[in-house]
Amino acid sequence: MPQTDKQVCIPPELPELLKQFTKAAIRTQPPDLIQWAAEYFGAMSRGEMPPVRERSEQVTLSNWAELTPELLKVLHSRVAGRLIIHADELAQMWKVLNLPTDLFNSVMNVGRFTEEIEWLKFLALACSSLGVTIAKTLKIVCEVLSGDHDGGQPRIPFSTFQFLYTYIAEVDGEISSSHVSRMLNYIEQEV
Repeated sequence: MPQTDKQVCIPPELPELLKQFTKAAIRTQPPDLIQWAAEYFGAMSRGEMPPVRERSEQVTLSNWAELTPELLKVLHSRVAGRLIIHADELAQMWKVLNLPTDLFNSVMNVGRFTEEIEWLKFLALACSSLGVTIAKTLKIVCEVLSGDHDGGQPRIPFSTFQFLYTYIAEVDGEISSSHVSRMLNYIEQEV
């Protein structure tokens, strides 16, 4: 390497930045480190949350490709309150979390999603892959959407619940719209 008279100025925060990056890489263990590093530093430069698995969401190696409510919470936090997300961006978030591509494609097909995806609908269908019944699916989606972390019952606005229940029942195709209406009326009276 040729010597120059120029001095390279290393910012004082660089060692700490590299230390945090290394810890994040170890925790996340992305399948493609170069791609993940580009996303990590890109997010940092934009002032966004980098794609890092938090300690609470770390899973054992045998479960890495398994969708969990915790990983759906992470995905939901990364969508950051948007109602619509582009398919490519969501696919990349899915990939960074090392979730199975076939499950992503299945949700895309069932929901008949194209370039622009209604996030709550995608989330509901992803939750349905974890729940055996509509009731279980709704419980999972409420847990994912709930901001309550105090261990109590998950709470979401009734209008959101109504939207999700109606959508899941419509996709399921086995529940009549009159049954959905009666159920929602009953629940609304109880709230």
